[in-house]
Amino acid sequence: MNDIIHDYLLKHIPKSTPFFEELEIYAKEHEVPIMEPDSLHCLLQILDIQKPKRILELGTAIGYSALKMADKLTKTEIITVERDEERYKQAIHNIERYGASDRIKVLLTDAIEGSEEILTYGPFDAIFIDAAKAQYEKFFHIYTDSLTPDGVIYSDNVLFKGLALDMSPEKQRKLRVARKMRHFNDFLVTHPDFDTTTIPLGDGLSISKRKKTGGIS
Repeated sequence: MNDIIHDYLLKHIPKSTPFFEELEIYAKEHEVPIMEPDSLHCLLQILDIQKPKRILELGTAIGYSALKMADKLTKTEIITVERDEERYKQAIHNIERYGASDRIKVLLTDAIEGSEEILTYGPFDAIFIDAAKAQYEKFFHIYTDSLTPDGVIYSDNVLFKGLALDMSPEKQRKLRVARKMRHFNDFLVTHPDFDTTTIPLGDGLSISKRKKTGGIS
């Protein structure tokens, strides 16, 4: 995106409250990956329109995005998954501080190895994929059946800072994850059962929804 346009859009995103600003500073200082502000703002707006009753988030980190969703969607239950024990504990702490323990449940498990347990909390109206980038396609396959008929799958980081678009042999040899993300994007747009669009905000946010069956004959 043009830098002038990007800066203009960022200036029109509401300023974070002191609590979330504290989390943002912590994430920056400790190199914890959290969503870019423009793509997060977009995601929250779309979720507010969708109004999901239950969200599955793959990749909790310190609980930032889960708390942002809980703040925006006051009647929504969020199941979020984190495999790193230290970040799991940080997320629990932050969620308790915010007073959202009754609506956000954090599971300490791997999103693939622990899928059987995670799926018991479904079905889900929205699934937010923001975990190990090389595993996005596996996540999609595992959790698709737990999505409600009108549910939506949101996938963050699909442009991988533009590296997923660079197909030069030198870059692709070195960047296995970039290849994986490009393949995942191709997988989404050619999926026979889902329609997908990608929004070029932040690090790229894709939105996938089941295709409608039937029609006028």
